[in-house]
Amino acid sequence: MNNTPNIVLGAGCFWCIEAFLQLFKGIKSVTPGYAGGTSENPTYEQVCYGIGNHAEVVKVVYDPAIITLESLLEVFWAIHDPTTLNKQGYDKGPEYRSALYYSDPTELDIIQSALAKAQTNWPNQIVTEIKQLAVFYDAEDYHKNYFANNPNKAYCQIIINPKLKDIRKKFEFMMR
Repeated sequence: MNNTPNIVLGAGCFWCIEAFLQLFKGIKSVTPGYAGGTSENPTYEQVCYGIGNHAEVVKVVYDPAIITLESLLEVFWAIHDPTTLNKQGYDKGPEYRSALYYSDPTELDIIQSALAKAQTNWPNQIVTEIKQLAVFYDAEDYHKNYFANNPNKAYCQIIINPKLKDIRKKFEFMMR
């Protein structure tokens, strides 16, 4: 296993996932970006127009001594609806798909076990795309720490803030 365990997760808008995951103990960094597509060096505009079929994702670097992959995946499947294809809330399109891209193939058993456990919490079939990561592209700088840098923007107030309250209640024991 590598020295800095990481996983790439897609759960709708990367502004939301980044804001959520930054709250957890053991998360070293959360970087918004693009993965799962076919074009090289995609831009936000290209991803929004479906060019290259990339998903908005975050690369999560974590400390397994503080947060295990199992716990991180429990959070992942709880912070979005993994049963909706290409949609999270008002965000629609393949760039908002539920996706999990792993770097270390030895983690696949853990991922499959976590998926089976998560499925018991959802009445509909989980449709999360699960693949080995081919390449991760960093998003443009203005997407990084979006919620922290833009807390008063409408999207942050209307979409992210209410979800953050729910996540804080459900996972307060794991928060910083």
